[in-house]
Amino acid sequence: MDREQTVFVVDDDEGIRDGLGMLLATVGQPNEAYGSAAEFLEAYDASRRGCLVLDIRMPRTSGLELQEILNERGSDMPIIFITGHGDIPMAVEAMRRGALDFIRKPFREQDLLDRINEALDVELVRRKRTIVRDDLAAKIDSLTDREKAVFESVADGDMNKLIAFDLGISERTVEVHRANVMKKLGVRTLAELIRIKLAAESLGASD
Repeated sequence: MDREQTVFVVDDDEGIRDGLGMLLATVGQPNEAYGSAAEFLEAYDASRRGCLVLDIRMPRTSGLELQEILNERGSDMPIIFITGHGDIPMAVEAMRRGALDFIRKPFREQDLLDRINEALDVELVRRKRTIVRDDLAAKIDSLTDREKAVFESVADGDMNKLIAFDLGISERTVEVHRANVMKKLGVRTLAELIRIKLAAESLGASD
């Protein structure tokens, strides 16, 4: 397990919190336990990595309500819900809202550990995707408006002559802008430039 990732347990049952804490400690997994959604939110730091093991039924703020709050804050932390037999419809609704999985009580410890491992793997992939997206966005944001226009046209396969006509500038100016774009984006070939554009579109980094 990744030592930089923390498993956050939110459950109003002290016995479950203590039990999960000991279970995670036996495999060397950093973890923190909270007795309510309010306690968790008070300590919540969006920059921290990991996953959330969340009881679906809790007094005051339920697990579903906490999930909604986190969604509103833009959190993409994977959530595993702990549910009772009668909570299955709620768990299905939670997954529609983005929860990764749910596990029914009583559960086998290994089943929960397996799901937590999967959640941490998902979080790692999401984190890497975010880093790549932010890096691409920063590079694209470094372009001037004119350079962005040239970037879009070149990546779409337009020739310098057509770009010059569309933008009302000389071909020489297009060449200068094109060279600046290649340098700022850290690419050397047209194929690399096209890949940058496709990647930015798929990751939402060019919005």
